[in-house]
Amino acid sequence: MGEFKKIAVSPPVQKGGSQFTPEQLMKIGTLAGADAKIEMTPFKQLYVQVPIDQHDAIKDEFERSGLEVNPAGFVTKALIACNFCKGEEAAGLETAKLLNQAIAGIETPTPMKVGYAGCALGTSEPLLKDIGVVKMKDTFDIYVGGEPKGLKVAKAKLLCSGVTQDRLAHVVTTIIDFYKENAKSKEKFSKFVDRMTLEQLQEIVA
Repeated sequence: MGEFKKIAVSPPVQKGGSQFTPEQLMKIGTLAGADAKIEMTPFKQLYVQVPIDQHDAIKDEFERSGLEVNPAGFVTKALIACNFCKGEEAAGLETAKLLNQAIAGIETPTPMKVGYAGCALGTSEPLLKDIGVVKMKDTFDIYVGGEPKGLKVAKAKLLCSGVTQDRLAHVVTTIIDFYKENAKSKEKFSKFVDRMTLEQLQEIVA
């Protein structure tokens, strides 16, 4: 029996939220095989085990079906976005897509979740993510350090506001890079934020 590799499969960032088409679900089932293990994760991704020797071919097939494929494990997950109920332009769908391209799959000390909300309703719960992005009219507020699990659930703290669209991806990836370079072994991002302090992170992204 050959070796297997776990990959993270998700629909693209789109109006309506995390929606798979019937064809995409059929493609996942067909390519993964009858005996495959498929796990629904809290990251709105499916973890699919595929044979290592078929990884590249299966990845290409998934992507041709309009699916996104990223590494599983200790990486930044695909962007967890809202449903863009305010409209694609008003809620910043294209900006969210660009942010997703910039952050998904980056190796990190622990798995990271980045949330995006196209308005202050925050239906994607960005303040419970490691990094939360909220569109406020024509600019963005960025929050850090949300903790959704355990007995010490915590809301993310406002890191900066008024971030322009052209700087958004840079600011978020700067935070991720700083975490990668300075975290202790397997240090959760929320604990990292507390240890480094909000003020130091604000200096990093200024």
